[in-house]
Amino acid sequence: MIVKAEGKFLRISPTKTRQVIDLLRHKDVLAAQGILANLNKRPKEYLVKLLNSAIANAKVKGFNLNQLYISKIICNVGPTWKRYKAAAFGRATPIKKRTAHIKIELDTR
Repeated sequence: MIVKAEGKFLRISPTKTRQVIDLLRHKDVLAAQGILANLNKRPKEYLVKLLNSAIANAKVKGFNLNQLYISKIICNVGPTWKRYKAAAFGRATPIKKRTAHIKIELDTR
């Protein structure tokens, strides 16, 4: 049985998020929480919230926390906020503020 949690339009770069996600893929839930607790990267904040949400969803469905593992975790590209910054000679240079959609699926071993 699969338990899901999803975060959309998160204000974090998908490429930076994927680096952290690769550490968590196919790990036990308790091991993943330990990894995130000792990590010093910005996507950690979003991933901790999503993982806790997925765990809460699993508890509502009646799963045992010790048997859960992260079966699937994906970070897709969300819409980009386009802003402009003043540059030399009266020009403007674009600034792209990227967003991400993160999906976590937990399953039992």
